Amino acid sequence: MPADELFRSRLENQIDLRHRLARLSQRMPWTALEQALSSRLPATQAGGGRPALPVRLIAGLLYLKHAYDLSDEAVCERWLENPYWQFFTGEVVFQTRLPCDASSLTRWRQRLGEAGMEDLLAHTINAAHAMQAVDARELSRVIVDTTVQEKAIAYPTDSRLLEVARKKLVLLAKRHGIGLRQSYARQGPALSRKAGRYAHARQFKRMQRVLRRQRTVLGRLMRDIQRKLDQVNTGVRERIAVWLERAQRLYTQRPKDKQKLYALHAPEVECIGKGKARQAYEFGVKVGIAVTACKGLVVGARSFPGNPYDGDTLAEQLEQTRGLLQDVSVEPTVAIVDLGDRGREVDVACRSCIAARPRR
Repeated sequence: MPADELFRSRLENQIDLRHRLARLSQRMPWTALEQALSSRLPATQAGGGRPALPVRLIAGLLYLKHAYDLSDEAVCERWLENPYWQFFTGEVVFQTRLPCDASSLTRWRQRLGEAGMEDLLAHTINAAHAMQAVDARELSRVIVDTTVQEKAIAYPTDSRLLEVARKKLVLLAKRHGIGLRQSYARQGPALSRKAGRYAHARQFKRMQRVLRRQRTVLGRLMRDIQRKLDQVNTGVRERIAVWLERAQRLYTQRPKDKQKLYALHAPEVECIGKGKARQAYEFGVKVGIAVTACKGLVVGARSFPGNPYDGDTLAEQLEQTRGLLQDVSVEPTVAIVDLGDRGREVDVACRSCIAARPRR
């Protein structure tokens, strides 16, 4: 604790220690969590610089982010206002500054990777079992289902994607000193606005004419940059080649194509239809979730790129759940699934029960 905080009132004297977050902070295995995650983080800064943020702070912020369904920016702002959140993340006195920049959470997630995030989930299961919030029988019966983790992208219209690709290529050329014959700085936005107006007026033939012009503009820029790639060094050339490949995908794709590109900065985004009346298609990645049958404790969560059939994800989801439950010496014996998982076999150690469609 810094010397100027020695005479400040401690958080434990200001809050109600019976609050659920205050009680949970005393039961979470923070020491074990720090030991599990420390192996995936750099021990020291090779070139100096600011020391790393505490593991408990980042882990607590990630827990709060998902528990309250907040963005990285929102969870940092709420943390600044909420003494219970600060106490949960290990603070001793009330803090009046943001705990970290929101981008730090992104970098920590990238450092931890999939295995590190599974460790965070496994320790919540261990804490729930140690607190007797769930017993072994509860953990052995799980409900498994899939959904779509939506990506925060704009709706992918052809006109907007072509304009975004044009802007990105112009920016890259300017940043790395590549002189372009023409940047289409005025014509590009004007074409994008015109396509939107024609679509709103249902004048689709005129809209298609504008889209063809936008593709022509993008193609000219791509060929102009490709001719001048020899002017830059190898590292820059490789970075530009990544964006040129994505722009080429946008240039050639058509409405009925498979494996389309829906966001220039996020090529992993897929168009998935789950049969929802309010939203026919969602843009993101398919994920599988496993929860306990009665109390709804999350015991498994993973992504499935490529939009596979739901039945093909069941075995992998149960395998992950089995790994997360190994510390409490429990294995799932019953998996309750919906009709989307029909027609696929799972291992004999876990019996799958298909929930029937309700009668009307």
